[in-house]
Formats: sequence, C-alpha cells, structure tokens
Amino acid sequence: MPEFSDCRRAAFHPFSYLAAGTVPRPSRCSGDSPEGCVLKRMRFRCAARATIATLIVLSNARAGAADAVNSVDRRSIGELNRTAVIHLGKTADWVSITPDAVWVGSTGPFAVHRIDPKTNRRVASVRLPGEPCAGLAVGFGSLWVPLCSAIPRLAKVDLMSNQLISVLKTGPAAAEGGIAASPDNIWLVIDKEGSLARIDPDTGTVRQVTHLPAGSYNPFYNDGQIWVTRADGSEVTSVDASSGTILATVPTGPGPRFLTAGDGAVWTLNQGDGSVTRIKTSTKQATTIALRIPGKGGDISFGGGMIWATVWKVPLSLVDGVTATLLCQWEGPGGDSLGIGHGAIWLTDYHAGTISRIELEDAIGHCKQRSIQ
Repeated sequence: MPEFSDCRRAAFHPFSYLAAGTVPRPSRCSGDSPEGCVLKRMRFRCAARATIATLIVLSNARAGAADAVNSVDRRSIGELNRTAVIHLGKTADWVSITPDAVWVGSTGPFAVHRIDPKTNRRVASVRLPGEPCAGLAVGFGSLWVPLCSAIPRLAKVDLMSNQLISVLKTGPAAAEGGIAASPDNIWLVIDKEGSLARIDPDTGTVRQVTHLPAGSYNPFYNDGQIWVTRADGSEVTSVDASSGTILATVPTGPGPRFLTAGDGAVWTLNQGDGSVTRIKTSTKQATTIALRIPGKGGDISFGGGMIWATVWKVPLSLVDGVTATLLCQWEGPGGDSLGIGHGAIWLTDYHAGTISRIELEDAIGHCKQRSIQ
C-alpha cells in the first residue's frame, strides 16, 4: 500500500475544482483495489487542502491589490506649474471646452465667463438671473446653463455674441445635476423623480420625458446614448438618444454623480466612497477603482489617454484609461471642477473663485517621472 508524506506527489489540479465551484468527494470505492481506494481518498484530501490554500492566496492577493491602490503616494499640487490663474468671482465652478474657448461658471456674480486659451485672458462675462448650479453643455451654437433660483430655469448663451439670448422655464431638479447635448436635443433631469426631459434646442419645448429611477440627476451623451447616474443609488442608466427608451442599467460605486467618456468606456465619479467606475460601452462591463476622494462636489474628464478626477483638497487624480489603474494623486488647496482642452487641464479652485491652466504634458510628465523614481 503506498504511503505519502505530503500532497505534492498526488496528481490533482486545484484550480479546476475552483472553476467548478466545488471539491469532489469520492463517495464510494467499489471496484477499486484497496490501494486504489486509499489513493482516491488521498487525492481528495490533498485537493481539498490545496483548494483552501489557493483561496487563501487569492484572498491575500486581492487584499494586496487593494492596498496597492490605496498606497499611491499623494504629492503636493504645488509641484505642477500653473501657466495662468484667472480670478472670476466669489466661487468658480463648472467648466466647458469649445474649439476656441473655455467657459466657466461663477457666483458673486452669477455668471459664465469666456476665456481665450490663446491668451489665457477672460474676454467676456455673461450675467445670469440665477446661480449656475448643474453643469454646462455646448450645442447648437449655444452654451446651455441650468440655473438654481426660486424657480429653476435654463439659460441659453449665444457662443458668437457672448449674449444671453433666452431663459427657458424648464430647469434642473437639483444642484450638482447635469445637462447634455446630443446631435438633435438637449437633455435635462427636471425633477427628483427622475424625469429626463428631451428638449427642442430651437423652441425650448419638452419633446419627450423618459422616466428613470428617482434620484437620477446627471445625464451625459456618448455615442448615441444618454447615460444618467443615480446619485441616490449605485447605478447608471443608458437611454437611446434617438428613441428615448431605456437600454440598460449598470451597477457602479455608491453615489455616482459626474461622468466622462474615453478609451471605449463611460466613467463615473462616485461620491459615496470616492471611487471611479469604468463601464465598457460595448459590453456594459463595469470595473470600480478606489481613489479615496469621497464627498460632495467634484468632477471628472478625459484627456491625453487619461481619466482626470478632482475634488476639494485633492485637486487631481490620474487614472490610466487603458488599464483603469490609479497612477498619481495631488493634494492641496483648490479643486472641484475641471475640463481638458487646448493642451491643458483647466482646474477651478471653487472657494478662491479662480481657474488655473496646467499643461497636460507637464502633469503627465511629473507623474511618469515620479513613477520611475
């Protein structure tokens, strides 16, 4: 009868058992010789021990990966050179990029400001009858600005004349919401019950309402779909931009709010735990990356093959768009909203009422240099 001092001499494959979700147990040895029966039992016991060991290793590996994400060193935002700092008002929030301008909202005054990226100077300010409070969208020759006032409204600013040309009676459901422009419509959630309005950009009338889960506030257009995060939950809903019908619901981290798109995916900034979720648009497969930047406010954008996130006191977090890996974070004063364009990161300091220009290559270069070290 064979004897075994350890399990290494038994022929088994623990990963095959893991894949099947169970470890087979030899319930009978009929037809086997005594030696064969003992060998079966030995292999079963060895497989069980190896399976447990494998699970422990995998568990430790997962924990190690989480620790690796959380151990990214935060460096000072002061190491990044600001080629321009422009003061706009008491606060500065919401950034939208056009081919020839950078638009930013403010309070004190309630306004949107146009910055010429060639000169880094403010060239126009447009006063508004309420606080710009729920994003900015560019489309149909206009800048669309949701307003929080006694009665919520939607402002329409002409991009050529820099003039306020109309204020629509339809307004945002709440502050920190969003607005989106598709090729033929403006999209805005107009109440806390999740009513997504499809607005005619010429007449301002509501063409259609799609009913989403209550607590959905932030629409974002990408490749024929409107993606709407549910800040009161942990999911995003995709809507067909042509028909207004719901296509899918995809889980995210808790409290998803702001969105961007890049590298074949839609990305959400989740206020509940400060994570980012990547959703592959082709498969709807979701992956969540820990950034440790929870709380209200914030923003997310795509540029230079990277995802850029901002919150107050952690002004920049950099995530690789291909691998969905957190690469660098910068902490310090400032942050809350950003846009990527004209070769630069346009980053607001909400409480200082300013927007800064940081060259995109400079930020990526600092991150790569530190990674090499």
